[in-house]
Amino acid sequence: MGTYNEEQAIAQVLTDIDEVTDGKAEVVCVDGSSDRTPEIARKLGATVIEQEPQGYGVAVREAVLTPDRPIVVTTDCDDTYPMEQLPEFLELINEGYDVVSGDRLYYGAAAMPAFNRLGNHLFALTASVLMSQRVHDTTTGMRAYRRELLHEIAWTENTGLSAELLIRPLMRGYDVTERPIRYDERAGESKLDPIEGGLAIAKSIVKVCLEEQFR
Repeated sequence: MGTYNEEQAIAQVLTDIDEVTDGKAEVVCVDGSSDRTPEIARKLGATVIEQEPQGYGVAVREAVLTPDRPIVVTTDCDDTYPMEQLPEFLELINEGYDVVSGDRLYYGAAAMPAFNRLGNHLFALTASVLMSQRVHDTTTGMRAYRRELLHEIAWTENTGLSAELLIRPLMRGYDVTERPIRYDERAGESKLDPIEGGLAIAKSIVKVCLEEQFR
């Protein structure tokens, strides 16, 4: 996980992960915070890699490529994602899927601001049209990946990395499945400007889809 000033939620997220995995998860936080996030994360047993803030994708790329485990899971640190579903995601990877992606919009995502919810529907629709296959949530932060896949593909995006991590595997024929997840009220303030960030994500989706079409 990439962390940036998440001291209000990081302890709860790490505690939940520890509980549902019986303490067996290796947690890696790539952190650029100016608050107590890294201190709290270390105290709760996470490996913290400190880096200058360079955006979402730079942090998450480092986070997913660092662990030496057969399954790598991403989640956000704002306590919006249901860690109790982690065992289900892990089991699906063990059954043969390469990527298991959480679909926040399936249940309505009422806790998500309406503007963001509309944007996420439009992102999914755009990607679906460009890929000629249906996806429902391109920018979810909760996914499980087979580790080898993460090292087989060159990841290029920053703000749009979450969409790229779904689109490139889908368009290259990896086994990908979406699973409905609950989306809760976030703890702390969002760091992404909805308009500027949304435009960057939309641009990334179009760019990555076209790159894969002509690869």
